[in-house]
Amino acid sequence: MAKGDVKLLGTWASPFALRVKIALKLKSVDYEYLEENLRGGKSELLIKSNPVHKKIPVLLHGDRPVCESLVIVQYIDEVWTYGQSILPSDPYDRAIARFWAAYVEDKVWLSMRAFMTANDEDARVEAVAKFKEVSVLLEDAFVKSSKGKPFFGGDEIGYVDIAFGAFAGWFKVIEKALNVELFDEATTPNLLAWVVAFLAHPAIEDIIPSTDKLLEFATNVVLPSIKAVAPASQ
Repeated sequence: MAKGDVKLLGTWASPFALRVKIALKLKSVDYEYLEENLRGGKSELLIKSNPVHKKIPVLLHGDRPVCESLVIVQYIDEVWTYGQSILPSDPYDRAIARFWAAYVEDKVWLSMRAFMTANDEDARVEAVAKFKEVSVLLEDAFVKSSKGKPFFGGDEIGYVDIAFGAFAGWFKVIEKALNVELFDEATTPNLLAWVVAFLAHPAIEDIIPSTDKLLEFATNVVLPSIKAVAPASQ
């Protein structure tokens, strides 16, 4: 398939767009990446392609848009069947992977926002405690899913790895900015090793932005944006 037949609308720092980039790389799919400058207004193509939510990422396959990052990852796995499978072939294992990916979608992003909106030490301590609750459950899920191998998907990166691992760069940002450890040997030793293995994987190393670049973006763009809308949401 020609590169122009597959396009991805995204923003470079978005973990949701990163999920799609990772899946496309795992499947060796050539595509054209279109960076959206959301601060300057959403493009007509984005609004046309995702008229319901008007959000990135959007995958354009020919003239057909596919929206929502986890839906897109599943679509990529089903359309480009060559190479490694992202979702397990066994129906039960596939259902379990979808369950934990949905859990990540529900809990981890809320935890990220809690860190970003924490404006005092008590709020930061509470945000860390809530993330630890989430990560302990994911630690148990990792042990059961990985069966002693490096990834949720076993020997290779799978669906839950992509769902959770797309936040790995932001984990590093939070650890550096707040001087905390999100994963540790005492409570989440397997996730601690998993993050290292995930970031070192050939499909990941050129996709996840550097900690310093993400930290600069968070400081100059994300935090001011959150503070600007906070009073209206109270």
